[in-house]
Amino acid sequence: MDAETIRELIEKGLPGSRAEVQGADGVHFEATVVSEAFRGKLPLARHRLVYATLGELMGGAIHALQLKTLTPDE
Repeated sequence: MDAETIRELIEKGLPGSRAEVQGADGVHFEATVVSEAFRGKLPLARHRLVYATLGELMGGAIHALQLKTLTPDE
């Protein structure tokens, strides 16, 4: 797994979002995701939206994903 693939999956799964993903070891990643879809949602709900874009990769090919989720205004 690589950071670019994760970025593409997140942006495809959350249309209009912008994601920056880093992770040099191929299993531990950090992502900052900016999306209007996060507006009015608590952090846990925001994270679930991102995890849903990655499906079965979470806990498998992606061992850990540290998230920072923001609305465009934030």
